[in-house]
Amino acid sequence: MRKYKKVVVKIGSALITNGGKGLDREIIATWAEQMAELRKQDVDVVLVSSGSIAEGINRLGMKSRPETLSELQATAAVGQMGLVQAYEVCFQQHGLHSAQILLTHADLSNRKRYLNARTTLRTLLEYGAVPVVNENDSVSNEEIRFGDNDTLGALVANLIEADLLIILTDQQGLYDSNPSENSDAKLIERANSNDPELLGYAGPSSGHLGRGGMLTKVSAAQLAARSGTHTVIASGKCEKVITRLVAGEAIGSFLEASTGHMAARKQWLASHMSCAGKLYLDAGAVKVLQKNNASLLPVGVVKSTGFFRRGEVVACIGQNDIEIARGLVNYSSDECKQIIGKPSAQIASILGYDDDPELINRENLVLMSEA
Repeated sequence: MRKYKKVVVKIGSALITNGGKGLDREIIATWAEQMAELRKQDVDVVLVSSGSIAEGINRLGMKSRPETLSELQATAAVGQMGLVQAYEVCFQQHGLHSAQILLTHADLSNRKRYLNARTTLRTLLEYGAVPVVNENDSVSNEEIRFGDNDTLGALVANLIEADLLIILTDQQGLYDSNPSENSDAKLIERANSNDPELLGYAGPSSGHLGRGGMLTKVSAAQLAARSGTHTVIASGKCEKVITRLVAGEAIGSFLEASTGHMAARKQWLASHMSCAGKLYLDAGAVKVLQKNNASLLPVGVVKSTGFFRRGEVVACIGQNDIEIARGLVNYSSDECKQIIGKPSAQIASILGYDDDPELINRENLVLMSEA
């Protein structure tokens, strides 16, 4: 039986607000009690909680989710107060301090801020506190989303190199078809998180409160697996679900990470939600990257798109527009357009200088799909 020492618990909006009726403080108290029990067992716990916008909607007496960015930001700001208060009260009853951490995509895309966030989380865990992480919806300018808090949960799991990511939802787990439409749908009790069939089983969200359906949860499991983190998707209403899962009990859908921990720098590269540009590779370059753990040379690139500066993250695209890898590029987009398809020995004569023989060094490159 595995022994988990670092756990991330992600709770969705519909679950925490009882379908939009307002914060369900009774069930929040049960989750806090379970996380307090884990702390007594010396298990580090980070909570990723949705619910600020849903709580704000309830507090402001709105009949539906706002549509404009400014309304969403204001609603999130109001709701975040109730969300934090609820957790603070519940954890204090068990003698635990909680800490609010609000993150944006920019925080985790910037290397320095990423490392700062990681250090802060690790320090809070050393103090015995329970960090409560949410997207900073009140200032986010990317249509109020990381994509969803499932993705944020996976990124937090990468940050602290968690052993287990628990995604609590209002469903029992991942099914091979939609259980609300197919009475014969079967629960996927165990699978490899990188099994391509899983994405086919999952579907988008049908709810009006949150943004993440099973598709985002499977994608989050795949992202979490990059740091060796296993993922469980389970019902948050199941009795003592958190402590039972950490104890190794089979509840919901267990999606296993088949690989070990990726180096922290490469985790950061893999976690980027967007890239500054794209480099399109020929078949030979794709093969070399996937088989030989090699650097990317200009000669293997057939096209460059987007505007990027030296040191920014770019995607490496193979056949059928599949992202093969991504990494920190050594030349700007203007420079790349001049040297792609050329041998590295010609870089100096073309540009008038030669900073690096590679477009992306293998130490700054991470594979996104295998051969």
